[in-house]
Amino acid sequence: MATPGAGRKGVHRIEVATLRQELGPELAAVLTAFERFLRLERNRSVHTVQAYLGDITQLLHYLRSAGEPDLRTLDLRLLRGWLASLRQAGASRTTLARRAAAARTFSTWAFQSQLIAADVAELLVSPRPHRSIPTVLSAAEAGQAVDSLDGDEPEQLRDRVVLELLYGTGIRVAELVGLDLTDLDRGRRVLRVIGKGDKQRTVPYGIPADAALQRWLDHGRPVWATPASGQALLLGRRGGRLDQRTARRVVNAATASVVGGSGLSPHGLRHSAATHLLDGGADLRAVQELLGHASLATTQIYTHVSVDRLRRSFEQAHPRA
Repeated sequence: MATPGAGRKGVHRIEVATLRQELGPELAAVLTAFERFLRLERNRSVHTVQAYLGDITQLLHYLRSAGEPDLRTLDLRLLRGWLASLRQAGASRTTLARRAAAARTFSTWAFQSQLIAADVAELLVSPRPHRSIPTVLSAAEAGQAVDSLDGDEPEQLRDRVVLELLYGTGIRVAELVGLDLTDLDRGRRVLRVIGKGDKQRTVPYGIPADAALQRWLDHGRPVWATPASGQALLLGRRGGRLDQRTARRVVNAATASVVGGSGLSPHGLRHSAATHLLDGGADLRAVQELLGHASLATTQIYTHVSVDRLRRSFEQAHPRA
């Protein structure tokens, strides 16, 4: 049975495909060229490419609906009108910010490709997205969630590794399922992780995660492995590489009992890991490197969760505390 979120995404894809058909051959060809640019030159992830194409499809449809079917008529006024129409339709600040970012990327590409006379979105300003913090487990709750996955069956052994690595390293779920056997350096207890933009980083993991890996590699993976498994570290029941949806279900089920029944996503575990690292005294730049953030500003969001630590530091250090 499809989840509500998956259903909404499916409906959105159908709507975008319908809008794309209505654009006409000239604008459809522009979209195809932009997609090729995102995939091959910018090396964007499949998810990012789909999101940007959806945004620009809607932008071009707005352009056409405004009586301007020629891309060369695109200007800052039309871009602002598009964002205003989205805001009136109830789009969130986060959605508006992402679509403005997509428009800026598209405008720069179209200008460099000589499809428009100027980079019209260069001055486009969008509202700062509201950055909300998801539910974060305490260290004790995280331990309870991980320890709830115990058993000797292949599925139980694999699921324990999923929780141990996601919480123990703070890596993204896409990075987790993309791990190969060759990405493990068990002698040094580190993972080679391929993150966003195909950027590689080395992430350490702890003794509990290593113990879970040992049990999975000895007694779980060999049971499910097939010739088609290749070097994939984590497998599904049929021997294929573990997919993200299954990993998400594992995390949600394991955390449901410690957060009141709703459960967390893998990203919630990532937030928990980052918060606990900072609470434990880890340097912000070290956490940035571990999480694979391109900007320190992205990592700083986690400091808002660690108010207690900040207060303790203030009380210990400030002369008027």
